[in-house]
Amino acid sequence: MAHTEIEIDAELVRELLRDQHPDLADRPVRLGARGWDNQLWRLGDDLAVRLPWATGSAATLLLNEHAWLPVLAPRLPLPIPVPKRLGEPSALFPHPWIVTTWVPGEPADRAPVTRAAEAAHALAAFLTALHRPAPGQAPTGRFGRGGPPAGHVEGLTARLAEATELGLVPDPDAVRAVWEDAAAAPGWAGPAVWLHGDLHPANVLTEDGTLCGVIDFGDVCAGDPACDLAAAWSLLPDGAADLFHAAYRPVPDAATLRRARGWAVWAALGGLLIGEAGVRGRRGGKATWGPPARAALRRLTATAHA
Repeated sequence: MAHTEIEIDAELVRELLRDQHPDLADRPVRLGARGWDNQLWRLGDDLAVRLPWATGSAATLLLNEHAWLPVLAPRLPLPIPVPKRLGEPSALFPHPWIVTTWVPGEPADRAPVTRAAEAAHALAAFLTALHRPAPGQAPTGRFGRGGPPAGHVEGLTARLAEATELGLVPDPDAVRAVWEDAAAAPGWAGPAVWLHGDLHPANVLTEDGTLCGVIDFGDVCAGDPACDLAAAWSLLPDGAADLFHAAYRPVPDAATLRRARGWAVWAALGGLLIGEAGVRGRRGGKATWGPPARAALRRLTATAHA
């Protein structure tokens, strides 16, 4: 992934607001976070400016959020960032950008869940509410999100080989077994449902040990709910995935759980590699992504040996 060479700072954010949304331009501006695809700048206490800085598809993902999150937000039991304004491409900044509500909390990769039962039920309630049939014009997931795990055999093999070579995977055969079982599972036969699409710990917020919000819906799409159900292994403490699956509705069948385990392995390997890059100080690396990814793989492979 490459990032734009435009320097995004507080003054640029103020200039963009003065140019297109002057009624917001006098609010205090400060950096909120530099994410994978976007930067987030706090705008006062209750709003944020979200600007794409990845040079790939980040702008399209931002427009998906602007189009669909106001539709989804009212039915969800946890706060999400709701777009309020759209910024148009201009001479100041050549991509669209949005103003959203600010969701307070700490990302779960920095402040992990500690209240297992409460968090499991909160995640189940959130995904039960989100996973409703999506309209035909809903976005298609990037990188096969929402589709069958079987389409990612080559990619998984490459991720596993790289992570194993770096010494990040103690039992690669067990990881491979989980993936092969997921790839062999029957596919999703139900309607395509709304998905978050990228429900890893950095995109879930916590407070007092449980979930308090979900952010970064750039990969919102429609498809197989197994893609999102995978998050239980990376977000929740040991043993809590079963609590989550029992509370989610409809209770997932065995095939859906097998596919979800495969997506969890896929996400964990990606988190390990991004986390290792962060430890080594490489651009784009996130050192805090490694520990939850390592814990997820441990849980998944322990179940595989059971």
